[in-house]
Amino acid sequence: MTLLLERDGRTATITLDRPPLNILDIPTIQRLGEAVSELDRDKDLHLVVIRGAGDRAFSAGVAVQDHTPELVGPMLESLHGAIRKLRDLSAVTVAAVQGHCLGGGMELALACDLVIATEDARFGQPEIELGCYPPVAAALYPSLIGPGRTLELLLTGRTLPCEEAERMGLIARRVGNLDEGLAKLTSEILAKSAAVARLTKKAVRAGRDHGFSEALAESERLYLEELCPTADMAEGIAAFLEKRQPVWKHR
Repeated sequence: MTLLLERDGRTATITLDRPPLNILDIPTIQRLGEAVSELDRDKDLHLVVIRGAGDRAFSAGVAVQDHTPELVGPMLESLHGAIRKLRDLSAVTVAAVQGHCLGGGMELALACDLVIATEDARFGQPEIELGCYPPVAAALYPSLIGPGRTLELLLTGRTLPCEEAERMGLIARRVGNLDEGLAKLTSEILAKSAAVARLTKKAVRAGRDHGFSEALAESERLYLEELCPTADMAEGIAAFLEKRQPVWKHR
């Protein structure tokens, strides 16, 4: 197996299991897409974590051998399909990064809702060295860091240290220990309502994909038509007024 899928309550963990660098070859990418499709069918899922096996890399990217003329088409189709499915998940997605996070590995991490990374994490898109460019990065990064910074990364192929990636807004949290930092973040998320988390993600997705006026209209619609009828919104307000901890039903 080159990819592991584990479930623990309302959390799922996908581990890229090709140490030491967790290179993404076509079978691994295809399995990733299958795993995400499987998780998409679980409407009770709250959180999905993606990480790499070992301590040297989240993933150092797609196998160079899969960039040959006869394989590059199927490789891109599989990778882009998996990333599209990942970005469409209703559950919150977290990339847990340590060590190398390069090429397709960086694209995969940045396709998640949140990135948590250790001090030794290194991010980069070195495709320019191979005479090509990363399509997901070209499509995704301008909305995250602007077109100028995106071009600088893609045209130079340079590697970002964790601190710089955090300053650029690519990382939600920089931590000393990955397991401890991940446990803290996930516990904070899981302590809240899964139903409200999914609707919050939908509202933020509208802000990501549309202009302000259209995004605000969609966010307002979600609030009135989908959030207000939930049991958990009623419970949250009641718990606050009664000065007690809420008991979430996740619906």
